[in-house]
Amino acid sequence: MANNQTELLREKIQTIFPAEAQIPAEFQLAAPLHQRQYLVDGKMKTWDGPCHTVFSPIYVDQNGELTPKEIGSYPLAGEAEALAALDAACRAYDQGRGEWPTMSVAERIACVEDFTKKMILQKKAVVNLLMWEIGKTYADSVKEFDRTVEYIYATIDALKELDRSSSRFVIDQGILGQIRRSPLGVVLCMGPFNYPLNETFTTLIPAIIMGNTLLFKPPKHGTLLHYPLLEAFRTSFPPGVVNTIYGRGSNVVPKLMESGKVNVLTLIGSSRVADQLKKMHPKVNRLKAILGLDAKNLAVVLPNADLDTAVKECLLGTLSFNGQRCTAIKIIYVHQQIVDAFLSKLTEEVGKLKFGMPWDTGVSLTPLPEPQKPDYLENVIREAQAYGAKVMNPGGGLRNRSFVYPAVVYPVNDKMKLFREEQFGPVIPVVPFEDIETPIQYLLDSDHGQQVSVFGTDAAQIAALIDPLVNLVSRVNINAQCQRGPDTFPFTGRKDSAEGTLSVSDALRSFSIRSLVATKYTEANKNIINVILDNHESKFLATRFIL
Repeated sequence: MANNQTELLREKIQTIFPAEAQIPAEFQLAAPLHQRQYLVDGKMKTWDGPCHTVFSPIYVDQNGELTPKEIGSYPLAGEAEALAALDAACRAYDQGRGEWPTMSVAERIACVEDFTKKMILQKKAVVNLLMWEIGKTYADSVKEFDRTVEYIYATIDALKELDRSSSRFVIDQGILGQIRRSPLGVVLCMGPFNYPLNETFTTLIPAIIMGNTLLFKPPKHGTLLHYPLLEAFRTSFPPGVVNTIYGRGSNVVPKLMESGKVNVLTLIGSSRVADQLKKMHPKVNRLKAILGLDAKNLAVVLPNADLDTAVKECLLGTLSFNGQRCTAIKIIYVHQQIVDAFLSKLTEEVGKLKFGMPWDTGVSLTPLPEPQKPDYLENVIREAQAYGAKVMNPGGGLRNRSFVYPAVVYPVNDKMKLFREEQFGPVIPVVPFEDIETPIQYLLDSDHGQQVSVFGTDAAQIAALIDPLVNLVSRVNINAQCQRGPDTFPFTGRKDSAEGTLSVSDALRSFSIRSLVATKYTEANKNIINVILDNHESKFLATRFIL
């Protein structure tokens, strides 16, 4: 029976990619998008140098031959262009004296609101490019765009609230003071390919709105989708506030860091890259890092767990966007008493998932954007099999070009790469355990500490796990998958998983510092303060409420 299912899956996987005529008209690319402009110092500069051709993970059948769809191209700029962008950001910041960092909070909010309105007009173009560039489903691409817009408005609301609470004066020990938040300087922002819009903007927007100036380098996969937004950036912010950098990261980023002029590094990517970049900065104590890095999130399924809930949430946690999320569940520990039942139900549910093209209705599994990823996944599955594991679901690991069908691999042990490495793809390692200390020891030994999911029905047992787990990871999920949202919740990690905390309100604090104006509480000083306030002579020292 399993062999028959595998063969049927093999046949379907071999015909997963469409002919050009089968692509719905509303999702067709009218023509490749050959980007030749980039934004620096408030100007759209024209590039006439070498470019990188962008191919989609979606292959198209042309006369019986599968070829990756060409989406377009973007500039492969170099050190000179990156340093010019850095100079523009530095001029705009002007060591805190520039127009943007000295602008009032209300004025900066108005600029971000203007940008957002223009961004919304580009929704269709951005969503379509999300699908074609990284293979994200249409539903998830729409969700990513909408969630990003919601995040921007939530950030604006949070800043208004923060500013209101800062508008009052404090009197203590004869000192009168007003405490507000001020910007940090020039921010180098690099987002990830898996959420190239949303995850990027969760750092980019709070960085800008707090008065910093920005160097923005789009991810390698998911670059073109930002192009429709460049004009909105250009027309919504003063020159030099937002500057884009294109090119190979290894070519353009080192000189930026070595200059010592970058005040904040924000990166969502690998801890190895983050370590290298931080070491390049000549004045490391002046560099603030806000990082979202690797994770090997663990699920623990206790013997009394509700199997339906555990399987449903583990399925979402491991395979949403093909498992290409830092918050994905990357390894599952299941108690020996129920592991067979869990595997049976999990493999059954995996078999129900629809796979296909991003625009297919109800599709869950799509092609992978990283060209090297299918080979990597095949290798880790083979290695696990060599150490005694089996692929438990029919068709697990079957592939066609950029598409890899999910594989449930069991039993995984510490000899395998799947045990430690973050696979970042549709492979589900399952480990049996008898003693709860076994998964806890895994967390103790791990280099990562982002999240864990615990599945069970015994309140006392779960309570006994919560206290140690919250000191090992940053979020403990009870009978729920690992995830980032809601965006008002803090998002961070321990060990090599993160530096700094992101959420709507935390991000505002991460990209700013508390500053204050203080004076002795005397009649003369009170008069000076009152004159400044009455005449609105300072944008920092003010008591106006933003409504």
